[in-house]
Amino acid sequence: MHPPSASDPRRISADAIRLRPVGPGDLPALFEIQAEPEGNAMAGTKPRTRDSFFAVWEGIFADPNASASVIEFEGSTGRRDVVGSIGCFQADGHDCVGYWIARAHWGKGLASRSFALFWKEERRRPLHATAARANAPSRRVLEKCGFRCAGYRMGEETERFVATEIADFVLD
Repeated sequence: MHPPSASDPRRISADAIRLRPVGPGDLPALFEIQAEPEGNAMAGTKPRTRDSFFAVWEGIFADPNASASVIEFEGSTGRRDVVGSIGCFQADGHDCVGYWIARAHWGKGLASRSFALFWKEERRRPLHATAARANAPSRRVLEKCGFRCAGYRMGEETERFVATEIADFVLD
């Protein structure tokens, strides 16, 4: 997938995207986004229950090593909407990054542009990320943003994840 050209009606201006810290008031919108069946199928995840989702975010808010931002997008309506999140967190002893974009906004370049904004604030390196091997769009976003694929492994089924092949990425 190539970024939209200047004549492409999907092209978004740089100022149409804004990142800001996630607040408790954002959680209902983020919960709905993470519950989308298509997003979970692409990511190889199972949607969290409302209680589980809010409990995870309580932990994120309390973790001084975690940073999480809401992705806001100003579309044709002129209104800024919450369309996803991006953040850095600790997992398995590594600094990791993850993002989630609402399905209605896939293919617009929001993930790549959000990473560009996120890098201005987040300086930790190396950063690790994963994507389901079958999730070619997410793998392309990570590669476009400078991550290199460090290999593949089989991910086991858990309460949160389906059993699927995982691509591991690193940004040095």
